[in-house]
Amino acid sequence: MIAISFQAELAVALRIDVISDVVCPWCYIGKRRLERALELYREQKPQAPAPVVNWHPFQLNPDLPEDGLERAEYLRSKFGGRAEEIYSHITAVGKTAGISFAFDKLVRQPNTLAAHSLIAHAAEAGLEDALVEALFRAYFIEGEDLTSAEALSRIAASAGLTPSDISVCLASTEARERVRSADLRARELGVEGVPFFVINQRYAVAGAQEPEVLLGAMLQVEREGEQSSPGPD
Repeated sequence: MIAISFQAELAVALRIDVISDVVCPWCYIGKRRLERALELYREQKPQAPAPVVNWHPFQLNPDLPEDGLERAEYLRSKFGGRAEEIYSHITAVGKTAGISFAFDKLVRQPNTLAAHSLIAHAAEAGLEDALVEALFRAYFIEGEDLTSAEALSRIAASAGLTPSDISVCLASTEARERVRSADLRARELGVEGVPFFVINQRYAVAGAQEPEVLLGAMLQVEREGEQSSPGPD
């Protein structure tokens, strides 16, 4: 199920809602930086419960046809002659996060409704992070075509989803409509680009910020929560 409510949970663990798209290279970089921020958090607060991370959909190109668009055509229409410069910069930044982008392997720019539908389904089994990682790797490192049902099925299976669940999800128009609704809800809340992080509904961080920035936001939310908590009677 997909619902972007950002409601803080009653548990003491921090909740981090991440709005992203699996074909956004900055979202892949943002995931790595979030992972490092979580490591830093555990180092500073080893006794604290591990923050809970939830993934929400956003489509960079919601108007793409379901079978996507030829990659070269997409780059020409969106970036003109600036594509090489833009992606050279992203490649360099990716290396600092341990990501070896292989943009030269990409042949299609996909519509990501089906991929996001699978992520939402994976969340029900606690496998959403594994699937998000698998999709990022498949697209940006291996050059997989995310418009292919066969490729999506293989990727989802590698993250632990069962063949029957994958088939049902990919065939579900309702699952796609839930993605569209969640995407629209994110935009209504003011999200204009991704990655976008929301921590306990108190603090939003836009962009693939450095781990220290994300850690600072997490600690700030905790401090504010402690200050607003009622004292003993």
